[in-house]
Amino acid sequence: MVWIIRARSDPGHLPFALKGIKFLDDRIANPAYGVLLLTGLLMVFLAGYSITTFWIDAALVLFVVLVVLAVTQYTPTLRDQIKLAEAGDTTSTEFTRIAKRSQIVGQALGVIVLVILATMVFKPHL
Repeated sequence: MVWIIRARSDPGHLPFALKGIKFLDDRIANPAYGVLLLTGLLMVFLAGYSITTFWIDAALVLFVVLVVLAVTQYTPTLRDQIKLAEAGDTTSTEFTRIAKRSQIVGQALGVIVLVILATMVFKPHL
């Protein structure tokens, strides 16, 4: 998000910023999410928790929702945004619509991650 805000002051930098975000997402964040899932499951088993514990199941369901939203919404939206930016189309209504969608989906993903984190920390029992 910081990269996009900075690139708005010089639209010529927007394709580079968007490609940088895509690189970070594809090569760092997504693999880290996979490692996080594996290590989290390992900790569940090593700590002796049941996989059917409410807070674990809630976090796993939210994790699946996170992955589905990222794959079906965030990645394609970012890809479309990059195509338009590379074509120099950063002032059209289409680019603005896609940028707004990317922002909303990104924020929703961030909220889901925070809810998962809170679930893991506070371990609510319902």
